[in-house]
Amino acid sequence: MKILFPTLVIASLAAMSNISSSQLYSQETVVAPAGAAASTDSQATPGRTSPFTQLVWQDEFDGEMLDYSKWGVEVNAFGGGNSELQIYTDRSENVRVEDGCLVLEARKDNAAVSGTAREYSSGRVRTKNRGDWKYGRIEIRAQLPSGAGLWPAIWMLPTEDRYGGWAASGEIDIMEMRGQEPNIVLGTLHYGATWPNNKFSGDQFTLPEGSFADDFHVFTVDWREGEIQWLIDGQHYQTQTEWTTEGHEFPAPFDQKFHLLINLAVGGHFLGPPNDSTPFPAKMLVDYVRVYQ
Repeated sequence: MKILFPTLVIASLAAMSNISSSQLYSQETVVAPAGAAASTDSQATPGRTSPFTQLVWQDEFDGEMLDYSKWGVEVNAFGGGNSELQIYTDRSENVRVEDGCLVLEARKDNAAVSGTAREYSSGRVRTKNRGDWKYGRIEIRAQLPSGAGLWPAIWMLPTEDRYGGWAASGEIDIMEMRGQEPNIVLGTLHYGATWPNNKFSGDQFTLPEGSFADDFHVFTVDWREGEIQWLIDGQHYQTQTEWTTEGHEFPAPFDQKFHLLINLAVGGHFLGPPNDSTPFPAKMLVDYVRVYQ
């Protein structure tokens, strides 16, 4: 995800999370800095057995409601940046636990928050100050919605912006998908400097048949010092080992604690708006989240 201006207003039944004022994201495509292009050839650094075997954090979504000791729910009327069209709410229509899954549901219902209404509503959750990790294997089993203008994403942000505002302190996109291309997901790193001088690098994975809307799939990053690998259903498809952050030594910025975000956005520059064939309501289902160190 790429946010254009500060939008985070996290609300939960448990407590308010600290809000970062530096989450400014760019939708512009920029290239990696000279000498710092990512290694995205899966043959260059083949996937290998993960050293992370101890389960340190998990949510199986087996209860009747979201566990607010693990998740904060975002409520805002800003659309999440990138000229997205949704409003994020904490209503059960948009965020709930049902049949053993976290459900993030995008709706075309003209929902309103704090006096601001938008045509579309949806859900977004994060683990900030409830689940924060430096290195580890993060696995999420999810089924994604398809349809033009639907943008499911699983990603990570730094819990503290130690190296400066976005993207100097980094971002790890575990998975994002354009709903009109439901057989392709992307994995990306953002880094380099504060916006608009940020950089990014990444790769994509294409299912050999079917789509990510047909069934559940396991999306994984294996994040070690100086190396991050991406896997789909255990199949390694990308390794990155080179990045930079202005004024700091490698492996900055990916040497600090990060937290997890999961959301279903609607529209924006990344993929365009929904059309008449886009199904609403649309659901992103998450079966489990597991973190190993």
